[in-house]
Amino acid sequence: MDFLSDHLPGMLPGNRNLPPLQGAVEAPHGTTIVAATFDGGVVLAGDRRATMGNVIAQRDIEKVFPADEYSAVGIAGTAGLAVEMVKLFQLELEHFEKVEGAQLSLEGKANRLSTMIRSNLAMAMQGLAVVPLFAGFDIDREKGRIFSYDVTGGRSEEHGYAATGSGSVFARSSMKKLYRQDLTEQEALTLVVQALYDAADDDSATGGPDVARRIYPIVTVITDEGFRKLDEAESSEIARSVLERRLEQPDGPRAALL
Repeated sequence: MDFLSDHLPGMLPGNRNLPPLQGAVEAPHGTTIVAATFDGGVVLAGDRRATMGNVIAQRDIEKVFPADEYSAVGIAGTAGLAVEMVKLFQLELEHFEKVEGAQLSLEGKANRLSTMIRSNLAMAMQGLAVVPLFAGFDIDREKGRIFSYDVTGGRSEEHGYAATGSGSVFARSSMKKLYRQDLTEQEALTLVVQALYDAADDDSATGGPDVARRIYPIVTVITDEGFRKLDEAESSEIARSVLERRLEQPDGPRAALL
């Protein structure tokens, strides 16, 4: 980013000149991203729907990407700018590792992403916002951590679980009742799929598991062994188990009153 700022500043997403706008910009938007920590790591997942106004622009978009070996980014907001930002973020982390011979700390990665979001503020003010969710395994603290952001680049560390995007209110409410600190990895995986299902149940911009088209949520796990994306067989198995239970309990699992 520093190199581009010095030599070709117009190439940076936040420095592009846009024509005068009248009304909202119709561009594909990614929606709900969720994350949850468990004993030994963190899970980051996203639905597959992209919307453009009231229209479904894409049914199988990917919104969760590895940032490096021990971290990942889930994108919500303007899809094109978000993917471009993630690619630039990946390049920055790779460049740092090659130059310094060591990985940037998880705090450093979260701070760098905050700077990149802030550089997109001018675009965000014109309706082209990018609001990612960042998660990774902190090697120094030996645990999974989650960071959320606002459109100005403001960073907050979330404890236990987090969500961003249009369905985040419903997903967060779902996880609030189901999350426990002693979750296993498999339980955390099921939790995020349950949360995405609840978000899709109440938010039209969030897509639920599409069994007919074999489109399932993108689910990733980050532990001390690194980043791993669940393959289609694994993600479909979790999604189908959730769907089968929903046939009996349409509103999903219920937390105890006391």
